[in-house]
Amino acid sequence: MKDEMEYSDDHRFIPVTSLTSGIGQAVTPDIYCFPIQVVNVVFLGEPDRDNWMLVDAGMPKSADDMIKEVENRFGEDKAPSGIILTHGHFDHVGAIVELVEHWDVPVYAHEAEIPFLTGEKSYPEPDSTVEGGMVAKMSPYFPNEPVNLGNHVQALPADGSVPHLEEWQWVHTPGHSPGHVSFFREQDRSLIAGDAFVTVKQENLFKVMVQEQEISGPPRYLTPDWEAARESVRKLEGLKPNVAVTGHGIPMSGEELSVQLKKLADHFDRIAIPDYGRYVDGQDKEH
Repeated sequence: MKDEMEYSDDHRFIPVTSLTSGIGQAVTPDIYCFPIQVVNVVFLGEPDRDNWMLVDAGMPKSADDMIKEVENRFGEDKAPSGIILTHGHFDHVGAIVELVEHWDVPVYAHEAEIPFLTGEKSYPEPDSTVEGGMVAKMSPYFPNEPVNLGNHVQALPADGSVPHLEEWQWVHTPGHSPGHVSFFREQDRSLIAGDAFVTVKQENLFKVMVQEQEISGPPRYLTPDWEAARESVRKLEGLKPNVAVTGHGIPMSGEELSVQLKKLADHFDRIAIPDYGRYVDGQDKEH
């Protein structure tokens, strides 16, 4: 595995955004959600502490915006202790190379996600035929080839711990991708869900633009394993989170989160699984 990092040939700026892009929100004193166009990154750590971690790395060409927001929240020269990834889809690693070069920090991901982060394996192609909406129709334009982080990425510890974050545990939540993980803190039942479920109907362009809040399954056009996705949602609902920050959509908490997440878990096949599409019923499913 080589030291040099590089993006794939299909790495490109994606011209879609939302009304909340660039408007950060402190969900708890140490959980800060920062929307980049149509995806969220999370800063884990209080501003007056030295140790903090970045969850995910946003859209392509967004590094400058993230670095500026980090400086606003933590001050200049306050690099994270590392970057932890829920998974390696293009909208979650879009600025990863520039961020690692700028901060010189390690990246952590589930071992099953490593091939997609070291240039070895491409994700399944986005499914533009899937039931959903305009974003699904646009999805062939989305990159699916792997980023190469070389020796800068390493597997999360097998014991479920999260480096530099003693109170947090990672939870394997595959379906949307083989090595997708979520992060959970038992102390206050905080959940960073990634794309295991989201709080906006990500296939619907208008709802994405205005960020209309509703719990939905993982983005349909990039989810190849619906059986695993169903079990992952049930696993996360079983944790009974009090607050959830998802990869797409506005953070949700309290009774609204409990009721909607239970509804999704109980009726996943009806709410989340599309009526038709390339990956429905196991067609072309990749593990």
